[in-house]
Amino acid sequence: MRQRLGLERDYEAHIFRRGTHFFHLENWYSIHGLIRALLRMAGLHTRGRRNALAIELRHNDVLLANLPREFDGFTLLQLSDLHLDMNLIFPAALIERVQGLDYDLCVMTGDYRARTFGPIAATLERLRELRQHLKGAVYCVLGNHDTIRLVPPMEAMGYALLLNEWTRIERDGAVIYLAGIEDAHFYRMENFHRAAHDIPPAAVSILLSHTPEAYRHAAHAGFDLMLSGHTHGGQICLPGGVPIVTDADSPRAFARGAWRYHDMVGYTSVGAGTCIVDVRLNCLPEITLHHFKRLPPKQLPTSRSAQ
Repeated sequence: MRQRLGLERDYEAHIFRRGTHFFHLENWYSIHGLIRALLRMAGLHTRGRRNALAIELRHNDVLLANLPREFDGFTLLQLSDLHLDMNLIFPAALIERVQGLDYDLCVMTGDYRARTFGPIAATLERLRELRQHLKGAVYCVLGNHDTIRLVPPMEAMGYALLLNEWTRIERDGAVIYLAGIEDAHFYRMENFHRAAHDIPPAAVSILLSHTPEAYRHAAHAGFDLMLSGHTHGGQICLPGGVPIVTDADSPRAFARGAWRYHDMVGYTSVGAGTCIVDVRLNCLPEITLHHFKRLPPKQLPTSRSAQ
């Protein structure tokens, strides 16, 4: 906690430093208005705001040869990049979208507030409202927009934070493992030794990482599935969903949807919320249901995404 809080203070001091960092997005307060003005000139602003609330439910089949039979049909709900205090009407749209969904476990892959600094009261209030509409256990990791000061109140609400640690998920006597790492994008506090320590090598293990940038370490640490977000899929994309910017040091193919690296399959959510401006173009927001299916032992595990 001391390390993370210290890095957060250093980050704030760094981005608000005069001179070379004047044009950092956290300093350039007019950037939001500039983007909105350009979108209005192009006739895209209203459409983009409407798109930002059109949250899609997407389905992803996770096919694993070593999945215990008891977990065949297990369904996991992933929420990512909510930025709950970005748009006053977004939380209600999100709550409406998760209503009535059938799933066994919910995970959240970071970025709960809009800015990377400042008060957290509004974010916590909306997290409290959301928790009332999520069934069962909810496991979370922090993103680069999140302060570690969120952890105690979130856990008091019923969220379970995985900070470089793992937990057992049991079903009818069988077990799989769920681990979470700290933000690997800016704070770089991910610790795979702690996160994977004592997970049996033959067990199915899932990693929650805010960003897909940790994919190499995750694959070589033996994880079967990695779930992430952070990229927003580009948020404002070219026709065909081609992202202009992904803000992630990973292959562009890992910026959205299902992917594979060596023996590990992965999925990067484009996120439910928005960042910088509450607009999406050619990249609708999503929440995702991951459906676990067991393959015959000799068949290679794959993953495919279906909308």
